[in-house]
Amino acid sequence: MKSFMIQGAKILATGSAVPNSSLSNNQISNIVNTSDEWIFTRTGIKERRVLTGINQSVVDLGILASMDALKKISMDPSEIDLIILATSSPNDLFGSASQIQCKIGATNAVAFDLTAACSGFVLGIVTASQFLQNGSYRNILVIGADVLSKWIDWSDRSTCILFGDAAGAAIVQRCSNQNNSILNFQLNTDGKYSEHLSIAYKNYTSPHSKLNLYQGYFNYVAMNGKEVYKFAVSQVPLSILKCLSSLDMSVNDVDWLLLHQANERILKAVADKLSINKSKIIANLSKYGNTSAASIPLALDEAVQDDKILDSQIVVIAGFGAGLTWGTVVIRW
Repeated sequence: MKSFMIQGAKILATGSAVPNSSLSNNQISNIVNTSDEWIFTRTGIKERRVLTGINQSVVDLGILASMDALKKISMDPSEIDLIILATSSPNDLFGSASQIQCKIGATNAVAFDLTAACSGFVLGIVTASQFLQNGSYRNILVIGADVLSKWIDWSDRSTCILFGDAAGAAIVQRCSNQNNSILNFQLNTDGKYSEHLSIAYKNYTSPHSKLNLYQGYFNYVAMNGKEVYKFAVSQVPLSILKCLSSLDMSVNDVDWLLLHQANERILKAVADKLSINKSKIIANLSKYGNTSAASIPLALDEAVQDDKILDSQIVVIAGFGAGLTWGTVVIRW
């Protein structure tokens, strides 16, 4: 666990993108033994978006979200110095950030992927802040995007009801004051529980006939829902409290709580543990489901567009998921 003060990084703009195709609970009930009531009662999800085009990938959504953010502040893509793509579903195992860099015309940007599943956007923002703080770059595009519909076993009721596809983006810039700034962060990892949420690599049963080496493939998403719930509800509030404490803040100073959109029960349980009123929770889970690395920036962009977040308000953002990883970022808007 590490926690450091950050100065000099602010979010200039946000953007988001979702596929056109939606998948309702009733439609899923035609695929597996479930119902709209069963899904909504246990998760808070009513529908999700899925990427259906044969040649479409996470890159397409990442491009749309990035251009949305750039357009809002009339920034030329050539002004971006670094692109960080947080994703666990690239269309190329070697990485997809460079494809986005090319297609949006960010000719001066370095680009790389960051893999931390549902915590990816939080780690991406923290990573970007370090580059800004040490003066390496001025403008950084952080994208959280996933298309886990491509990695779902659609006969597995425990996972197929949860996930959707989306992308969200934020342009982060170096600044010299504490207005609209990232105030602090707190990050954790505990790999001994990694099997609770994974897309595991599997070997074929027989080795190569002449080389005696094993090759394989990646499996579908596997999740132990009960253990992930217990982990999130126990660890996320502690992370938030540690982060606030290091800033001499309390939960009373929090104007908005934005958690990874995994399950409505988790959102409510974390808020209850922190004694934060449910009216302060930013949520869009019912419309999009769990969009992994995209869930936080997607919800943030919607809240900004709806004028929910006002100047100088304190926004606490917390991500949690596979790894297992979790982390908190505190922002003064």
